[in-house]
Amino acid sequence: MNIPDNLKYTQDHEWVLVEDDIATIGVTDFAQSELGDVVFVDVDTLDETLEKEEVFGTIEAVKTVSDILLPLSGEIVEFNEELEDAPEKINTDPYGEGWIIKLKIVNSEELSELLDAEAYKELVTG
Repeated sequence: MNIPDNLKYTQDHEWVLVEDDIATIGVTDFAQSELGDVVFVDVDTLDETLEKEEVFGTIEAVKTVSDILLPLSGEIVEFNEELEDAPEKINTDPYGEGWIIKLKIVNSEELSELLDAEAYKELVTG
């Protein structure tokens, strides 16, 4: 299982890459393996400002449909449109081409609540 050290994580199995006041967000390698083959990603909250832990979209896999929760409060400024034609990128490259949204962070204090790679590894391996 791949857990890059340069990212932050949530207990809901999302990863966050922070660059200045923009956070790129996706689901972790663990999450995509639990979901199975991703067939559709729906994000209808583009240009909306949402609170931390609000649902910003859904991931549909062969086995299930899962809500995706916002790890930080902010405005959704970009959706990875490549996922419309190739949702399987979440399975094949969850930390690269499989990113889901970019978020303009409105409360940087929430960053301290995210897990580092070591804490996330403990969460998924026990």
